[in-house]
Amino acid sequence: MTWQPHITVATVVEDQGRFLLVEEEAGGRAVLNQPAGHLEANETLLQAALRETLEETGWEVELTAVTGLYLYTAPSNGVTYQRVCFAARPVRHHVERPLDDGIIGPRWLTRDELLAEKDRWRSHLVLRCIDDYLTGERFPLSLIRPA
Repeated sequence: MTWQPHITVATVVEDQGRFLLVEEEAGGRAVLNQPAGHLEANETLLQAALRETLEETGWEVELTAVTGLYLYTAPSNGVTYQRVCFAARPVRHHVERPLDDGIIGPRWLTRDELLAEKDRWRSHLVLRCIDDYLTGERFPLSLIRPA
């Protein structure tokens, strides 16, 4: 079998010191993560980030920057993920929109509230992405270039 990383996107959406997170089922338990998911065929990384955020939270967002690129190998299954994390601002909440299967719902938490839930993080990247955002890591969206 050929080793192949999985390309994923995530968004750090901040509003007045609170961050939009997703409570979801993973491995038989409820965990917290950024709105995140896999890049699908024939879409750009930016389109994937907008789609995943809407599908998992019901929130339309505006992407404002790239906050980082992360390589993570999940200890649970040995799969390696390449995560492209974006900063975004909330635009509109579609309250009636059904969310993806396995999603419990969106949660707005401060960094301290998230820190108190460390045992529920999907991975250490949840806090790492927020901390990179808070330290001012911002790269222009033009960093992501079409082929």
